[in-house]
Amino acid sequence: MILAFSVILWAMMTYPHHDGQTPAEALRHSMAGQIGIAIEPLVKPLGYDWRIAIGLIGSFAAREIFVSTMSIVFNMTDAANIQSLVQAFHEARWPGGEPLFTPLVCLSLMFFYAFAMQCISSLVMTYRETNSWKWPALQLVYMTVLAYGVSFFIYQGGRLLGWQ
Repeated sequence: MILAFSVILWAMMTYPHHDGQTPAEALRHSMAGQIGIAIEPLVKPLGYDWRIAIGLIGSFAAREIFVSTMSIVFNMTDAANIQSLVQAFHEARWPGGEPLFTPLVCLSLMFFYAFAMQCISSLVMTYRETNSWKWPALQLVYMTVLAYGVSFFIYQGGRLLGWQ
């Protein structure tokens, strides 16, 4: 399942393809980039930009997909080289030049993943056990709202305290 979703995400981050664009421009104009840009206003209060939003969307299939998605987002040619991805995170910037992955953003992201229901397999199992989509839908909604609220509190609270 993880492989299948990684391939689907790769396709969404690659198409539609426009000649003459840099990898960053191509990603921004791809299907996944457009979705990420559309939901950026929702995740910006958590400290996330559209690139992290793409990772969040992809990781609803499984949390593990976040790393492979970030490898594609940051155009890593060698996904096995974690040092390259760490370096890309250090170099990632907001349009104004501020670092994207600050300790506060990473803490917010960590808590989002601690509380969010981001596993389609678990939702399917809940459906099979209850024979109803009511419980998996409730599980998805309340855990996503909880994760968002905790991450919002951590990021915005940290900013109020002067943390970066």
